[in-house]
Amino acid sequence: MEAALQLQAAAGDTQVVVLTLAQGNRKIKDTIKEALAMGADEAFIVTDDALIGADQAGKALAIAKAIEKIGGADVIIFGEGSTDGYSGQVGPRVAELLGVPEIGYARKLTPGGPGIQAERSMGDFIEVLESSLPVVITVASEINEPRIPTLMNIMKAGKKPFTDWTLADLDLDAAAVAPKNKILSNLAEEQERKNIMLEGDVNAQVAALIDALTREGVLEA
Repeated sequence: MEAALQLQAAAGDTQVVVLTLAQGNRKIKDTIKEALAMGADEAFIVTDDALIGADQAGKALAIAKAIEKIGGADVIIFGEGSTDGYSGQVGPRVAELLGVPEIGYARKLTPGGPGIQAERSMGDFIEVLESSLPVVITVASEINEPRIPTLMNIMKAGKKPFTDWTLADLDLDAAAVAPKNKILSNLAEEQERKNIMLEGDVNAQVAALIDALTREGVLEA
């Protein structure tokens, strides 16, 4: 949300539209109202119990259809992962369905000419990419610090356009978003702790910790 608002301020003469899936949870409307209070111009929400349990493909389809119904967008921003089990699939899937390019894990966005420039961390170096519009971008959590809405903007948020759709409004039904796969397990791999105890005074413990982390490859020598 903050990334979209910053792009709007830099580019000018643009609108920020919020779109989300409710998946049977009506409390999501409070989150949408917060986004409107932050500065978004309009909001759309797809509320349908059929979205409960939908997989990444089903959610991406619903979002893509909603974007098409809105009339499209120049820049479509997603978090790097959230309601898709943090698999990072929904953004790229939406880009594929819309037939537009996609940039993943951006940590900085800058409008430039007819397109947009994005930076992302690639370990020891920074990668800079440029794309034409429209484009789908997933952003990393460190891209910014979200602003806190003022009381005045919170009061104005209730007067901004807010549209609530169901799947039927998008010409979709429950079968269209039904999960195509089944998750058998979602557990972290068990790891044995080494139970290394550091002895001595604080300086000795710090030195021993640095040495241990260096030997494990966590720190560079």
